[in-house]
Amino acid sequence: MALVTRGVFAGMDTAVLQPMLLSAQLALIDLMAGKANVQMSYTQGDGGKSITKKMGSVAECTALIQQLQIALGIECRTRRPIRFVRG
Repeated sequence: MALVTRGVFAGMDTAVLQPMLLSAQLALIDLMAGKANVQMSYTQGDGGKSITKKMGSVAECTALIQQLQIALGIECRTRRPIRFVRG
């Protein structure tokens, strides 16, 4: 059992966050494919808790994915800015 030690998911087990990341990634694919009602849900193994979230935009879904990736230690770099070199 590995717990996340920082960020908004601090104290949560990484085994719980992995399926949430997959669900968010699939929701992003649905949003980008033009499906109007995308729903992300996850139920913990004991069946006692569930989370349901309707994603409003691609940006919102992408932000959640990036937060989950950071919590899981998955490197997610943004693109570097373009710089012009004068010669």
